[in-house]
Amino acid sequence: MSRHMDGGNGMTKLAGWAALAAGFAALPAVAQEATAEVAPVMDKGDVAWMMVSTLLVLFMILPGLALFYGGLVRSKNMLSVLMQCTMITALVMVIWVVYGYSFAFGGGTGPFFGGFGKLFLAGVTPDSMSATFTDGVVIPEYVFIAFQMTFAAITPALIVGAFAERIRFGAVMLFSALWVTVVYFPVAHMVWDGAGLIFNMGALDFAGGTVVHINAGVAALIGALFIGPRVGYGRDMMAPHSMTLTLVGAGILWVGWFGFNAGSNLEANGGATLAMINTFTATAGAILAWAGLEALLRGKASLLGAASGLIAGLVAVTPAAGTVGPVGAIVLGAIASAVCYFFVAVVKNKFGYDDSLDVFGIHGIGGIVGAIGTGIFTAPGLGGTGGEDYAIAAQTWIQIQAVAITILWCGLASTVLYLIVDKTIGLRVAGDDERRGLDLTAHGESAYHA
Repeated sequence: MSRHMDGGNGMTKLAGWAALAAGFAALPAVAQEATAEVAPVMDKGDVAWMMVSTLLVLFMILPGLALFYGGLVRSKNMLSVLMQCTMITALVMVIWVVYGYSFAFGGGTGPFFGGFGKLFLAGVTPDSMSATFTDGVVIPEYVFIAFQMTFAAITPALIVGAFAERIRFGAVMLFSALWVTVVYFPVAHMVWDGAGLIFNMGALDFAGGTVVHINAGVAALIGALFIGPRVGYGRDMMAPHSMTLTLVGAGILWVGWFGFNAGSNLEANGGATLAMINTFTATAGAILAWAGLEALLRGKASLLGAASGLIAGLVAVTPAAGTVGPVGAIVLGAIASAVCYFFVAVVKNKFGYDDSLDVFGIHGIGGIVGAIGTGIFTAPGLGGTGGEDYAIAAQTWIQIQAVAITILWCGLASTVLYLIVDKTIGLRVAGDDERRGLDLTAHGESAYHA
């Protein structure tokens, strides 16, 4: 028995040495594999999160933005706003698939243009992958295309609030098609594509402060100035017809914005959770700031003010969501809310322009404050994610340059596009049609019946 056990141990040792020798022999092959490029990895959790985020951004447009804007106009124009938001969404989705994705992310190496390589989504299949922010991690290209498509759709829909109740429906559609082509796609390429001008400047724009909000706000202001004020502006009662619907829309926008911001992380990880909590805290800080200012300066805090502060906070944190800390987000949201309040309550009245639903005052100004503030609050000393060598002044100067480029590009191009539309089919409805309301005169129906 004893010798049998000894013999067994000897055989075990021999087998162990043989395995060790085989391991040494295999080392060159292992080393070769280690130096080979790591195969891209797709995680089903990331894919599921991006699919949900895409749906959340669609939820922001329909019904979120549509109801928010619809409640703010007079009842005779409610359906016109709903129709404009719906049709712009459908139009831009088709344009995005035909050429928009290619123009923005088509693989071109130019600083302003993505190229023609992916017209009609050429070469894209269910097996095509798109990189995320982590090396070696990918998501299906289709989900990236769909996610970015919702961003492209909501941006021109934001613009219509500036000239609501007085623009021709055909003019809205033509302008939107031209504007996304000439303004949105190039700016998206400049900011988010690896070959883009603003991207290579080192500007930070996590979810679209420049691409979406400054773009929309500047185009909205130019449109409001170009088309002129509503009939009776400054004399007639033009109060929102349903603050109930406005708050419903604002609440939907806040919920959908988690897809907008946290989805822009492209992965379901800690970066997405940072963007998520910032979307809570910046918005809360902005609501409190706007309501507090109203209570202090006017004696009463209004629901319209709270809803406006809500949107201002969401706009401001959009470029900063993935790089600032939760406390910094509160401060950024509050600052942006205060500045937006000043533009809505003071600047607009002083200059007399009719930005009907304060698109420039909230999206444009909030986007500018948020984009520049990103350079400040990303600093690690203020709770941000910037590295040890982060320089506030240098990064903030880059942010200012990115804002300036966006304003110039959008401002010049939008002016030309409004001129083209006005000279071809006309921008503004007839005075009598405006007085009757666009629901009946443009669409032949009413939102409410006695």
